[in-house]
Amino acid sequence: MTSFFENAGPIWKHPSPSWTAVERLRRLINSKHGLQLKDYHDLHKYSVESYEFWLDLWEFLGIVSSIPPKQVLTKGAMPEVPIWFPDARLNYAENLLPRTDDAICCTAGGESGVVRHYSHRQLREMVRQMARALRLHGLQKGDRVAAVVNNTITAVAVCLATASIGGIYSSTATDMGTQGILDRYRQIQPKIFFAETEVQYAGKVINLVPKITEVVRDLQNYGLQHAIVLPSLISGKEIPIANSSSLSKFLSVDDGKGLIFEQVPFNHPLFILYSSGTTGPPKCIVHSGGGALIQGRKELRINMGMDPDDTFFQYTTTGWMMWTFMLAGLANGCRTIIYDGSPFYPDVRTYLKFINDQRVSGLGTSPRFLAEVQGHGINPLELGSFEALKTLMVTGAVLTTPLFKWAQRAFGERVHLLSTSGGTDVCTAFVTGCPSLPVYPGEIQHKSLGMKVEVFDPEGNNIENTGVAGEMVCTRPHPSIPVKFWGDEFGAKFRDAYYSTYPGVWRQGDFMVVNPKTKGIMILGRSDGVLNPSGIRFGSGEIYNVLEQFTKMVDDSLCVGQRRPQDNNERVLLFLKMRQGYKLDEHLIAEIKGAIRKALSARHVPAFIFEVEDIPYTVNGKRIEIAVKQIVSGSNLKPSGTVANPESLKLYYKYRDLEAVAPPVAKSKL
Repeated sequence: MTSFFENAGPIWKHPSPSWTAVERLRRLINSKHGLQLKDYHDLHKYSVESYEFWLDLWEFLGIVSSIPPKQVLTKGAMPEVPIWFPDARLNYAENLLPRTDDAICCTAGGESGVVRHYSHRQLREMVRQMARALRLHGLQKGDRVAAVVNNTITAVAVCLATASIGGIYSSTATDMGTQGILDRYRQIQPKIFFAETEVQYAGKVINLVPKITEVVRDLQNYGLQHAIVLPSLISGKEIPIANSSSLSKFLSVDDGKGLIFEQVPFNHPLFILYSSGTTGPPKCIVHSGGGALIQGRKELRINMGMDPDDTFFQYTTTGWMMWTFMLAGLANGCRTIIYDGSPFYPDVRTYLKFINDQRVSGLGTSPRFLAEVQGHGINPLELGSFEALKTLMVTGAVLTTPLFKWAQRAFGERVHLLSTSGGTDVCTAFVTGCPSLPVYPGEIQHKSLGMKVEVFDPEGNNIENTGVAGEMVCTRPHPSIPVKFWGDEFGAKFRDAYYSTYPGVWRQGDFMVVNPKTKGIMILGRSDGVLNPSGIRFGSGEIYNVLEQFTKMVDDSLCVGQRRPQDNNERVLLFLKMRQGYKLDEHLIAEIKGAIRKALSARHVPAFIFEVEDIPYTVNGKRIEIAVKQIVSGSNLKPSGTVANPESLKLYYKYRDLEAVAPPVAKSKL
């Protein structure tokens, strides 16, 4: 059996765990219900056995509502999706805008180096003005507002204004291609559309006018009534686009009336997010405002330990689910950092210095970013003290054990480094950190409260106590199960996506293992891309873990299985993108194979290792394993708009026919 865990001692413990929010929640529940929950493990057990937990959480977080909940849930149209808090009425935006004072609410930064602060009063007025304009242009409850915008204060204002009316908001990042945008917005048919005209990324000025012109013209055939173009993020000038109006003109209809928060049910739709769409049209995932609110606040307050006097910075684009998590910082009362641009421009040192100078106490980032910092030999503590930083949350991909250890040393042993895993499908985390528990290298600390996560084998047996890897499933409903897929009238696509493998049980599509000793968790990669040579199932994350030894030479990697119609078995292919000045040769191939054999087993060793010029990623920064697996296995894949570098997929078609390949050397000449 493969040993996934080091079973070494903890690398972090909270100095005063009884002071943490999670411990205060535990004590509240004990007092309220006369229980004797001893620790997080007991608290989690209670949270997945009693639906009363969600009422306790509502009370603890202080969710603002005009009608508080009395009932937790009732049956919905689909048996898998209950109606949560059916008697409650609230508004998402009202919970994010509780204050009207002049304390700093948001800080906006970016590549330009200009930092702007916005008070609670200023943000609320921006939302009021935007909401009045939306109402006067005909937006009503349930109407869709779509946007192609950068992560700016204007994007936040548009979203919250839409929420205040009871509208449904959907956004994509500005780097998405025309077809990707249309694949999404044609389905949801927005009434109002906002778009940037000129942006900067990685120091390059990008003219969006041709793309936005085409999108506006097309969406007018799908019910679009108003298109509003935002001023250039470079010059501030308003650039005209056909069939559109400027933001200043749109806002000029202000009638001076106050900000009204429409009171809607907890399950009322607010966000439409999208599946990756790397192998077909994206699914339109509809999330409720109540679910996004309570889950986002839970993760930020309980699991990250962010207090109202903290500064929270989640690096994200507007097209990623983490953008909705960023907004939870406002609901939690934190000063929230909004960042527009690349963290690597003008250089990563400048970005790290920004984090230190802004006294960020809660930082959300990705393994890819940490790997880049490590690969460039940068020591963050030489750039600043990072004395305000108390929590470093990492998500978006597997955080390997070596990178985990490096990050803990790099940012300081007092920092709570937590890895987390969730998904666009639920707009929250299934497994996450906990300040009252110790941190073990390479392990996600525990299951998130209220999320009954288990590990299933292919037959549907729970195997989490065996130390054997299997499918991550969630066997009990929670408030952020999507309301539906847009356009999926009877729920057939919804059930097929999540409940077809194990009837009635949510299958997330991740490969997971639980440490029997610590109860810590490791995500091994997407289960759709699980490697299965000779019946030995393992995740790509195990291979990436070993490759951390070679970061001096290897810039990036992609590990997939190949099984074509003529193959009786699957074999593993490993693709490496080398750092400048290094080449993949027979000696390095042998060294890598030897390291994998030693760390894992002979059966984990890839059949072939190739050097490639580029690794495909989604626009949200995730490796595209499944699409490459399909390509090398014979599929004629058409790249979707979610591929950040679609040309890279063409590099993999030549690896379909490997019978004629000589023993692998530096670069295949197929």
